[in-house]
Amino acid sequence: LYFRAGGNKVYVAGGRVETELETISWCQEIERLGAGEILLTSMDHDGTKNGFALELTDTISRKLSIPIIASGGGGTSAHFEELFKDTEASAGLAASIFHFGELPVPELKKQLAATGVAVRIPVSAGI
Repeated sequence: LYFRAGGNKVYVAGGRVETELETISWCQEIERLGAGEILLTSMDHDGTKNGFALELTDTISRKLSIPIIASGGGGTSAHFEELFKDTEASAGLAASIFHFGELPVPELKKQLAATGVAVRIPVSAGI
């Protein structure tokens, strides 16, 4: 599910085309229709590495009973810590920081665990 600043409308076509659907009510409807989780992508935050869209992520994650995965803006371990401490999101997604080795996943998990965020760390990871 794509949205832009303010989060009032749902976007399609990779976030390029605005629909008439209101973001929160559409999330509630797709949960009612049987969605098992929502990948919530802020097109304004995507690729910026400046942090997640916390306000709308929190609003949606508190209104729905299915997992919400926040996407768009994750650039540092502090962004993930904010996401998990300031919202009810179930997961956070980032791409370039992991693909280009800026923040290895095991290091992120170690940093989050040190701040009290519950993370799954495989025994084989040796963290």
